[in-house]
Amino acid sequence: MGLFTMRTPRKFEHKYIYYDERKEKLSKIEEKAKRDLGMLPDEPYNPEAIRGKFVESTKHLKRKKESGGASISPKVSVVLIVVLLLVLYYLINGHWFGL
Repeated sequence: MGLFTMRTPRKFEHKYIYYDERKEKLSKIEEKAKRDLGMLPDEPYNPEAIRGKFVESTKHLKRKKESGGASISPKVSVVLIVVLLLVLYYLINGHWFGL
């Protein structure tokens, strides 16, 4: 029942078998230290390098990104709105539809 959502295809995710994350972190730290000491030229400005830095620095946004965003599905929200409209109708008129 895809009334409100469009299904998107799964994204390609390739995980390397022989990948050492620790080694890459060490090489980045080493490169940064060499740049600070002046052994390597400065990196050119890249606006894409700052993408997502604000989300990484705040706890609540990081938690929201890790959890996947919204917790209520659109179908549940539509049902909740209909129920609230029915309760509002009862409060205004004092009786249900056919009762």
